[in-house]
Amino acid sequence: MRLVRFLMKLSNESVVVELKNSTVVAGTITGVDVSMNTHMKNVKFTVKGKPPVSMDHLTIRGNNVRYVILPDSIPLDTLLVDDAKRLPKLGKVAAGRGRGRGGRGRGTAKKR
Repeated sequence: MRLVRFLMKLSNESVVVELKNSTVVAGTITGVDVSMNTHMKNVKFTVKGKPPVSMDHLTIRGNNVRYVILPDSIPLDTLLVDDAKRLPKLGKVAAGRGRGRGGRGRGTAKKR
C-alpha cells in the first residue's frame, strides 16, 4: 500500500506532523489528497524557537512533510489492509501500420 493511500484513511484522527523546516503542526486531519497535501483543523502550529500559534484550519503542502506521528490509539492492522481493487494488466497490443514511431525516416529510400 502506498503511503498516501494510508494517510487518506486518517480522516478525523489527531496527529502531529513535522515539516522539513522543523516546524511542528498538531491537529486533526480533515483530508489528504493524492499529492499528500494534508488538510487539518484545530491546529497548533509551532515554529522552532517561537511560541505556538493556534489556527482553525491549515493546509500543508505534501512535499514539505518530513514525519507524520500517529497516536497509539490508531488500529494500524485494520488501516494497513489494502482494499483497493486491482485491475489486471493488459498485454501489449500489436502495432499497426499507423503514423507512430519509426518508419522510413530521413535519407532512406523506398524499396520497390
